[in-house]
Amino acid sequence: MSADITRPVLDKRRAGILLHPTSLPKGETIGRLGPDAIHFIDFLADIGATVWQMLPLGPTLENRSPYQTLSVHAGNTELISLQRLYEQGWLTKAPVHEGHKDWRAYQHEQLEIARRCFHEHASEERKAAFSEFTSRHYYWLEDYVLYRALKKHHAGTPWWEWEPDLRDCDPRALATAQEVLADELEQGRFEQFIFYDQWQRVREYAHERGIVLFGDMPIFVAHDSAEVWARRDLFDLDEQGHPNTVAGVPPDYFSETGQRWGNPQYAWDRMQADGFIWWKERLGSQLELFDLIRVDHFRGFEAYWSIAADEETAINGHWIKAPGEALFESLYERYGELPLVAEDLGVITPEVDALRNKFGLPGMKILQFAYEGGPTNPYLCHNHEKNSVVYTGTHDNNTTLGWYDEISPELRQHVLDYLGRPQDVMPWPMIRATLASVADLAVIPMQDVLALGGDHRMNTPGTTEGNWKWRFKWEWLNDEVVERMRHLISMYGR
Repeated sequence: MSADITRPVLDKRRAGILLHPTSLPKGETIGRLGPDAIHFIDFLADIGATVWQMLPLGPTLENRSPYQTLSVHAGNTELISLQRLYEQGWLTKAPVHEGHKDWRAYQHEQLEIARRCFHEHASEERKAAFSEFTSRHYYWLEDYVLYRALKKHHAGTPWWEWEPDLRDCDPRALATAQEVLADELEQGRFEQFIFYDQWQRVREYAHERGIVLFGDMPIFVAHDSAEVWARRDLFDLDEQGHPNTVAGVPPDYFSETGQRWGNPQYAWDRMQADGFIWWKERLGSQLELFDLIRVDHFRGFEAYWSIAADEETAINGHWIKAPGEALFESLYERYGELPLVAEDLGVITPEVDALRNKFGLPGMKILQFAYEGGPTNPYLCHNHEKNSVVYTGTHDNNTTLGWYDEISPELRQHVLDYLGRPQDVMPWPMIRATLASVADLAVIPMQDVLALGGDHRMNTPGTTEGNWKWRFKWEWLNDEVVERMRHLISMYGR
């Protein structure tokens, strides 16, 4: 963590923008950690925002969900800027950004060229930095690069379908694989080094402009991931690697049948027995990337919804107590005051509130959830707490304009009445209310800044098509919007 960014981050009133780096403009498939990331930081500084919030940065599965990643530590190397590698001299030709039928294959080819150039021409200082990176991240990096190489050689099939000796991490089989796949393993190490290097350059620039980076840590881990493959003992799996129980949530605002996420449940007793080392390492790698971290589904640390793996929906699950207090005490002992935000949405029990409050963690308030249930609704502005983070909506919500267009005429009138019959058109009254809240941090999704409709939402929970693909264009951001955001952020002391 940079010396000029101290914990806790929420030491004053702040405003932030929610935008995942994949939503940055340009690039063929997703945004990159190149000039557009720097430009976005300049935009934040220009409007007076001091927080850039994003989703998890891990390498995704085919559905591109950042909440189901191949590793809890590794970075998504699709975010690597080839332009930046060219400027550093690790590519001999400027990257071509058009005309590729398979952009992933082209990027992989370019990264292989970059590794050769790096090893041939890099200074001793840069080579030492690479060596230091691989040594410092050994605890996760070696499992990850081997898992990725083996997955590639098994045509992308999940690890539990591999031959038993590799599926079960037999030491002799792994030693043979490491020898045969040595070049691919080195390529994997290099790509993670480049990702972390480019990310740290973005982070350093953000700190220079007074911007803190706000990340996201899902509570659960994808079944098909390096961590579950390498540490099966820490998860509730059978002898073939299949889950006995899976994660999800009961029926709620988003779904009448609940959400069956499918992630394997933790073997919490084993994690607690070794002092939660796995969690300490996980949080440590995230603190290398972010200044503040949202803990997704915080409710699951107090008690989790356990679903038998053969159930098709989440309806028939049940709650099981989790050792959240012991876990956070252990993390506090390792890292001191925890720069975490608890995602405490949905039905929250007094026990969950007590756990969050014991460690002083801010909770979340969503204005789209505020206008039903009467004046005691905790998301209404007059019920907000200082130690919290308030949003118009999140990545799982519709855009505010899309939400407003879909609610009933009666609810729409109630919203306008609560907001004081504003003259402004949506979403600006909701943006204003968010920034006016007493909450220490107010975050506006970029879609709302741009006043975009429901066809620009990032994710629709419970669906698998069309999610995680949204991107914006710089031409959508005009001077009027910039000035308006700057004025509101300043007026409300953020």
